[in-house]
Amino acid sequence: MSSGDVIFKAVSPQFTVPDLVQTANYYRDVLGFQISSFWDGERAVTNPSRPVYFAILCRDRVQVFFNQADGPGEPRAGSKGYDAYFHVTGVDMLGEDLRRRGAHILEEPEDRLYGQRELVVRDRNGLTLAFAESR
Repeated sequence: MSSGDVIFKAVSPQFTVPDLVQTANYYRDVLGFQISSFWDGERAVTNPSRPVYFAILCRDRVQVFFNQADGPGEPRAGSKGYDAYFHVTGVDMLGEDLRRRGAHILEEPEDRLYGQRELVVRDRNGLTLAFAESR
């Protein structure tokens, strides 16, 4: 493998839930995870005092991402999040490769304020997949 190869390093499942804060507290209190951060749309917050739409929870080397559902009974992330978050190296090369293969690219590789460069793709089942490289 050359230094320019795309390498998949990990994947973080991303679940959409009806009550983000209660879910995060359950994972912390019952399942032993730590709440890494909540996001309110502008920044990471530790104690949400206004509505939050996203949370990251960690235990050991595992991360689980959660999205606030758009409405009651909403089973998927809608416009606010991803269904899976792949940690990779070579995200720009991956974007070129997926484009050549005919992938439905929603967002070309772009630097995010939280230190990741993300490529967002929709699969044939409508799942939204993010491929991210640390910056």
